[in-house]
Amino acid sequence: MSPTTPRQRQPHQLPPGRHGLPREFVVGNQRRRILAAVADAVSEVGYAAMTVEDIIKAAGVSRRTFYEHFRGKEDAFLVSYEDISSQLMEAVDAAFHRTDAFVTRVEDCMREFLVLLAGQPAYAHMCIVEVLVAGPAAIERRNAVMRQFRELIDKGAADALPRSARPPALTSEALVGGVLEVIYSRVRRGETAALPALLPDLAYAVLLPYVGRDVAIDRYRKLRRRKIPS
Repeated sequence: MSPTTPRQRQPHQLPPGRHGLPREFVVGNQRRRILAAVADAVSEVGYAAMTVEDIIKAAGVSRRTFYEHFRGKEDAFLVSYEDISSQLMEAVDAAFHRTDAFVTRVEDCMREFLVLLAGQPAYAHMCIVEVLVAGPAAIERRNAVMRQFRELIDKGAADALPRSARPPALTSEALVGGVLEVIYSRVRRGETAALPALLPDLAYAVLLPYVGRDVAIDRYRKLRRRKIPS
């Protein structure tokens, strides 16, 4: 493109000049574009190499507009992470509350999480991989999300199983950490689209300490026979 050739406007950008759109709409549109651009930029170049210039280029906003919303790249990353992780947890929580059966809750929540990540590879890379190198504040937010997963497992077990039948309290923490490590390795290798295929194995791993091998293997075999959503 030559210096005199005008840059083609992207579909997500607002019309130039006086467009008559409400200020609240414009501000909201700019903010959403920046948050989405953070995920795109960080998945392309990594958090360490990502610059504010990368973000504003992907978002189609000016540097001034960016700084009207965020203090810098870390601030934008943290807000973007919180935004997408909140959406993920809301979807998982909704799946949890569709039934009161522990086995079904585990399977439904796991399915929801894997399918959502597979459908948004840039966000998956940001939330699963790059969050680990984005600094202490990002790690704190990741830990908070992990606690939410553990709390869902613990609540499901408390609702369905007598105290004497529940495994030690540390079990849910170990399971969540293990599941995220498996997902991390796949996303890191660029295999995000294949995450839903992990459902039978991961559900089995979570169910085993709570319902025993017979139930867990039966559910594993049934999940293997079903069509994995994509």
